[in-house]
Amino acid sequence: MNNRTRLEGTPEPGIMLQGSAGVGIAADFWGEPDKPLVLMLHGGGQTRHAWKGTGEKLAQAGFRAYALDARGHGDSGWAPDGDYQQDTMIDDLVAVADELGSSDPILVGASMGGGVSLCAVGEEKMKARALVLVDMAPKIEPEGAQRIMDFMRQKPEGFDSLEEVADAIAAYQPHRARPRVLDGLRKNVRLDENGRLRWHWDPNWLGGGRRQEMDVRTERMQKAAERLAQLKVPTQLVRGGLSDVLSPEGAQDFLRTCPHAEYVNVTDAAHMVAGDRNDLFTDAVAAFLDRN
Repeated sequence: MNNRTRLEGTPEPGIMLQGSAGVGIAADFWGEPDKPLVLMLHGGGQTRHAWKGTGEKLAQAGFRAYALDARGHGDSGWAPDGDYQQDTMIDDLVAVADELGSSDPILVGASMGGGVSLCAVGEEKMKARALVLVDMAPKIEPEGAQRIMDFMRQKPEGFDSLEEVADAIAAYQPHRARPRVLDGLRKNVRLDENGRLRWHWDPNWLGGGRRQEMDVRTERMQKAAERLAQLKVPTQLVRGGLSDVLSPEGAQDFLRTCPHAEYVNVTDAAHMVAGDRNDLFTDAVAAFLDRN
């Protein structure tokens, strides 16, 4: 059960949608109701807030963009049974698209969200008008993925202050300047019953509820990519040039599987491409969607 309180002053979700088995999915949205639907799925440990700048610009470009908090993240519900398997997250995605009245949304998925999106489309569990994968492909680097999990598992006892939170993030993202004003970090943590600051995600997300062997995961996503190539769904792969999760070789491997896909390498961004260089990322995505 989620017994953590949002910090005062943090933004409320624009809307609550229904995912699989009644788990609430928090979302923010931009754009007019009659425009093509874009669903944006963040990576593990992130929230819908990673997409704010992208959502605003896509709305200006004529799309209806929704940024979702994955189950167990941000302001979305925690799975009462601890189920954070990829198949369940695909079910959440399908349920949200149905609720929003779209049978073929545009999907923009980063990292974990990219894997969910790729398998949803490649396994034909839903249709998509177009697919944007952000620093995610079937072949990723185990060391980079492990570094993410190590970051998420640190300080299980919680933090004393936002200063400690800022230190932890700065150590994980040394390429970014440590923020001088810490109010923006308030939405990344929750207050527990003992007054400690804890990350916004359900600790069970890190456990067996989503664990999958790397080779099994790679094989599944590779098959999904092969089917994606057959379906000829307009696809764009965006890689962070500094990423230690998706290597240049991993990106080229995907492009050999899906030769119809477009490729963008954002040279001075790491794994969290949209957060590192939102301007370049959003321009590339908007141009891709305009062409397709």
